[in-house]
Amino acid sequence: MTEADAPHGDVRDGPAADEPPRASSHTPLTRRPRAAVTMHEVAARARVSIKTVSNVINGYPHIRPATKERVEKAIQDLGYKVNASARNLRRGRAGVIGLALPELALPYFAELADEVMKAAERHGVSVLIEHTGAQRSREFDVLRSDRRSLTDGLLFSPLEMAQDDVGALTVDYPLVLLGERLFGGPVDHVTMATVEGARAATAHLIERGARRIAVIGAHEGEVVGSAALRLNGYRQALKEAGIPMRPELVREAGLWHRSTGADATRQLLDDGVEFDAVFGLNDALALGALHELHQRHVDVPGRVKVIGFDDIEDAAFSAPTLSTISPGKQQIARTAVDFLMERIGTPELLLGPRYVEAAFFVVARESTGG
Repeated sequence: MTEADAPHGDVRDGPAADEPPRASSHTPLTRRPRAAVTMHEVAARARVSIKTVSNVINGYPHIRPATKERVEKAIQDLGYKVNASARNLRRGRAGVIGLALPELALPYFAELADEVMKAAERHGVSVLIEHTGAQRSREFDVLRSDRRSLTDGLLFSPLEMAQDDVGALTVDYPLVLLGERLFGGPVDHVTMATVEGARAATAHLIERGARRIAVIGAHEGEVVGSAALRLNGYRQALKEAGIPMRPELVREAGLWHRSTGADATRQLLDDGVEFDAVFGLNDALALGALHELHQRHVDVPGRVKVIGFDDIEDAAFSAPTLSTISPGKQQIARTAVDFLMERIGTPELLLGPRYVEAAFFVVARESTGG
């Protein structure tokens, strides 16, 4: 009978309090933890050299697919864990990359940060997130901060720097630019197809019968930046459809939050402007518009259709669910991290600045008729 089988209250004979426990067939043995799997074991299992295993782990590109697959299977079967700290120490690296963002309160940036961390994990590095608060001075500070000594490179998304500031991107460490604020700089740049995405959003509304499309989120005087570029795409779609541009339908908003989207929509309604659709230049603005339209008992999508931009998670859970443009956050994050790690791993990489626009697509949901 095992102890688990013994009836309740059964008292068993055992050693006295001052007597060491007696070994028996029933005494559980203390197991020693298994030694960590070594690279030698992986190499033996995959029938390759240790150097080949190292090349696979470190993402060396010139490896035959069959060999790479065999090594990866051996790593998985044996449960081999890369000692990232030791590897980075040997390379003289911190094993950390920086990510400077304007505002984590905006869902797009929070979700982008999440994708960047996932992409960084694939490379065995951590991410140090820095918050600039969409302040010009803090964006410059990030570029020349002493904290750069704590990171091997930086992903940088400015919001307030101007095109004339592009020279500030000439730094002595690996840097990859994100966003739609600066163009033509001396570093790799990964961004979204902003103009084309905004044109597609507007065209989607036109295809659904809209002719008086309000746009909220404009920034007066802006020439380069998300607001200016998306407004440009909006204008292009109207022109292609033969619809006149009506200035009264273009409404400004400072920071692109739900509250500013609601305020801009409220002003449209209070001004008595006729409109049958709203294009929020990001999803937060569009969600604010949905809220205000609901408060004023305006039927969506029956009377007014609404579309946003960014495809944040909340867009799929609003009422009605929000149509939007998915700008390729995952592709942006993975490409940016891959570029940065290439620059970190090969400082002598003789490639000029690379420019990539992620693929986008229209996500049609209930707010435009499904």
